[in-house]
Amino acid sequence: MATQYDYDVLYIGAGHATFDGAAPLAKTGVRVGVIESGLIGGTCPNRGCNAKITLDEPVKLTREAARLNDLLGSAPTINWTANVAHKQEIIDPLPAGLTARLEDGGAKIIHGHATFKDNHTVIVDDDQTITAEKIVIATGLKPHRLDIPGTELAHDSSDFMNLKQLPQNLVIIGAGYIGMEFATIANAAGANVTVMLHGDQALRDFYQPYVEQVVADLTERGVKFIKNANVQAFEQQPVQLQVRYGDNQQLTADWILDATGRIPNLDGLGLDQVGVKYDRHGVYVNDYLQTNIDNIYAAGDVLANDLPKVTPAAYFESKYLMRLFSGQTTDPIDYPVIPSVVFTSPRIAQAGMKIPDAEKAGLDVAENDLANYWYYQVSREPIAASKQVHDKDGHLVGVTEISDQAENAVNALLPAIEYQLDRDQVDRLIGIFPTIGYAAWHRA
Repeated sequence: MATQYDYDVLYIGAGHATFDGAAPLAKTGVRVGVIESGLIGGTCPNRGCNAKITLDEPVKLTREAARLNDLLGSAPTINWTANVAHKQEIIDPLPAGLTARLEDGGAKIIHGHATFKDNHTVIVDDDQTITAEKIVIATGLKPHRLDIPGTELAHDSSDFMNLKQLPQNLVIIGAGYIGMEFATIANAAGANVTVMLHGDQALRDFYQPYVEQVVADLTERGVKFIKNANVQAFEQQPVQLQVRYGDNQQLTADWILDATGRIPNLDGLGLDQVGVKYDRHGVYVNDYLQTNIDNIYAAGDVLANDLPKVTPAAYFESKYLMRLFSGQTTDPIDYPVIPSVVFTSPRIAQAGMKIPDAEKAGLDVAENDLANYWYYQVSREPIAASKQVHDKDGHLVGVTEISDQAENAVNALLPAIEYQLDRDQVDRLIGIFPTIGYAAWHRA
């Protein structure tokens, strides 16, 4: 690569879209720089997936303990303060480990905020000029904030996961991944939770009959859902907060979570300065993850595409760019099946063709009543079902499951969907029994 630049490849952002590929790329001899204004690792390790699943673990255990209460002693409860402290024990070491991974590979980390000066040059914190032959935008997403009076009174997902004490009355604006997962966690930990929906559906990306079962279960547990809320303002009252919504309606709260989604994190990046094409959906790229400026690339959640915004997709893109930049491939990116899951209790997980699309296409959609399957009865799961889509040749091309172990069942089935295994090939797979993975294969 060209030697007149400080780096061969410069990444802006240090999340999964960067470090999974940047570290091995540096080991090939490519001069790699990584600019990060916050914690190394980005959202997922520090304030997203890892933190969330740690907070959720006691929820899963208390749910199962309640179902098996006649087989156990006293029912466990969640100690919120201890749970948050445990979350910090899990995530605090991660940035240092990821830093070592990058630096041990030979990558150089630069701390600060980057702004483009031209297509080969960025300025870090207004005082450091860095040049590179290729630059990768990997800045991810950030929380969306409602543009209403009093929006500063609301909090984001990071604030929620850092709460030392759980508010008694919690109002959540939004019913996507974050809203529904945190409603599940807060309700299980003893808060009074109200979820305010923009429209009339929660989790719009998931199979609605299964979503309705999750909503019904949370409602039975005391969560209140307000559809078509039309939230208008947040106001500070002498003791509590007030949410104004609908037709001059009011709701009091101790704490408000703005979970209205996440948007591309492009503030102050200077994309207009260099002419990179982007909009509110993110940065536009071709099949080589290349923007309209030929030496500038983008990867991860910041991309403007219809793929699920999930960590493994960013990982895959980062690995692809590593192979592209090191000369190991000249092919366009070829995405595999990308699954997704919402970590409510029960979970909903899906991969491949979605159920409504399959039904519209006239494909075979088979439903399994898993609540009556013996393995799910071991922990007395009351809500458990799956739908599987097969093409005309009998290949499994899609699956959606609702259960406490839906993510594991769908993970087990991914090879069948990705590699289009036929029935004879599936029958040759002898799994470990009894496990949820074995059960998933033998109803595929």
